[in-house]
Amino acid sequence: MSAVYRVDLGAFADNLRRIRETVAPAEHMLVVKDDAYAHGLAAVVTRARDEGVRWFGAFDVETGVAVRETLGPDVRIFVWLLGGADDLATGAAAGLDLGIGDQALLDALEALPAGGPPARVHLKIDTGLHRNGIRPERWDAALDTVAALVAAGRAELTGIWSHISEASDEDDDDARALFIAAREAAAGRGLTPAVAHLAASAAGFARAPFREDLVRIGAFSYGIRPAGGPSDVELGIRPIGTVDAAVLDVADTAVHLDVGSLHGLPQTLAGRFDVRTPAGPRRVRGIEPTRLVVDPWPGAQRGQRVAVFGGGAEVTATDLAELVDTIGEEIALRVSPVLPRVYEG
Repeated sequence: MSAVYRVDLGAFADNLRRIRETVAPAEHMLVVKDDAYAHGLAAVVTRARDEGVRWFGAFDVETGVAVRETLGPDVRIFVWLLGGADDLATGAAAGLDLGIGDQALLDALEALPAGGPPARVHLKIDTGLHRNGIRPERWDAALDTVAALVAAGRAELTGIWSHISEASDEDDDDARALFIAAREAAAGRGLTPAVAHLAASAAGFARAPFREDLVRIGAFSYGIRPAGGPSDVELGIRPIGTVDAAVLDVADTAVHLDVGSLHGLPQTLAGRFDVRTPAGPRRVRGIEPTRLVVDPWPGAQRGQRVAVFGGGAEVTATDLAELVDTIGEEIALRVSPVLPRVYEG
């Protein structure tokens, strides 16, 4: 068998339990953007549903519809990358929760033909990160539009939400104050959303006041710890994916494996990390487009399996990320869809 990406669904289930225990009584919204962080959407959301997850953060409408088709009507699916009227119409028809942080999108929602079920709107306040969101000085006008939509039976204000920078506790405290003020302003208009959500992985674990009703956690769910942050052990999570390669050929000075830069490994990592071979760790000396050049070991032979990186290897995605000044999520997302996903556990 050639190189594969092994995904340990048992470890994934353990991570979900750890997250659930940590953020309770808030509920975990499992973020599944980018094909569930390259682990394979259908298998991941199915196992998550079986483990009790009922909220999914799908990023875009196409992914949200795919989750709906996989899991059926009994889960909630939040999407927040909306391109305009077509996305709004498709999302509303699929029963998706729509993250709206732009007056133009509210206007587009207002202009859609009447007659369908009320759109589930999560209105986003910009708390200073400037990653989309209604500016505080325009919040009242946005609430006017939402109130009109609600009165007309065209929408329900299901949630209020935002992102925070996680740059410092002080910045995040200021952002939370803006968030609370926005929620209170909505309540003053008689708009009482069912849920509020502000925190993602790091703040969700570290800062209880930020958890609100839902915590959007993606990376930690897959065992991807933050670069420069707490260890896997400290967080109580473990990586669920492992790039597993096969020996292509053996020479006196090197062993070649059947993965390379085209499968997702940055070439700048050559000479900087070890893979796990049947004889123990061996240094990667070269990263070519379709193969790795690795230090030899006694008894090496074609077809042997070698763990390159991930939960079953010497290094994780975040370990590699720290070597090239990026984040573990970036390395995980580089794993090529060409590598078959093999599910275990």
